[in-house]
Amino acid sequence: MDKIWFGPAGTAESFATMGYKKTTQIPEYLEKMGLNAFEYQCGRGVRVNENTAASLKKSFEEKGLRMSLHAPYYISLSSLEEEKRQGSVRYIRDSAAAARLLGADRVIIHTGSCAKLSRLDALELAKGTMRAALDTLDREGLSEGITLCPETMGKLNQLGTLEEVLELCGIDERLIPCIDWGHLNARTLGRMTTPAEFAEAFRLMDQKLGRDRMRVFHSHFSRIEYTENGGEKRHLTFADQQYGPWFEPLAEEILKYGCTPVIICESAGTQSEDAAAMRDIYRAAAEEKE
Repeated sequence: MDKIWFGPAGTAESFATMGYKKTTQIPEYLEKMGLNAFEYQCGRGVRVNENTAASLKKSFEEKGLRMSLHAPYYISLSSLEEEKRQGSVRYIRDSAAAARLLGADRVIIHTGSCAKLSRLDALELAKGTMRAALDTLDREGLSEGITLCPETMGKLNQLGTLEEVLELCGIDERLIPCIDWGHLNARTLGRMTTPAEFAEAFRLMDQKLGRDRMRVFHSHFSRIEYTENGGEKRHLTFADQQYGPWFEPLAEEILKYGCTPVIICESAGTQSEDAAAMRDIYRAAAEEKE
């Protein structure tokens, strides 16, 4: 069975209820939950203690765990204001530097809002900002071992459809998409719930990225409440049955193409338990195919 990486975005509520208190205990917690990945959250700013980072990096390497890092939410690759785009480049640079300290190999990036721009014009601005970010990482020696992952977004006014993110990844073969299936379901008002929709998404990834890059995509997964006027409203848990998506059709496509993605769960408080549920669904589907 190909190795798939499953883990939570930040620490779930069970981290504290199981008696853990320190960030340095995350590797032990992940092992206890049977998970092998973790996404370090810098959504509200890049703040990383060097000693804690060194401890985490060592433990993750020793235990064979994998870490990614979520860059600040307020990055806007497509802002009309040049100062904000330059600021976004700095946030990406700071995120990559923090990832280096932690031993994380992927930095997840929000694309920003279309604001008053056409989607095409917003995408062109985002491409320019991403190129500037890549140039900055190259110049400062932060590129090696760090992959930038632009993310599909859940609100209708945000840049970040699947097609837009794949187009953005087309500017440099080092970019890997972060496919947030809950976001795609929210912005399509519930369409991302059938095997056919997942199959079409994989076909498009394969066509736009090529098989090698498609197979190692990064992923966020959670159920998300949405509204018809705005798209994404709030993250839910797997206990919710009203809103999708469901993981089973994604597991089938992963197996079909022999993918080895990183699957990060962003459920509201139960992200570790729901990540473990996805792991079990994937294993059962894999065993059925053997």
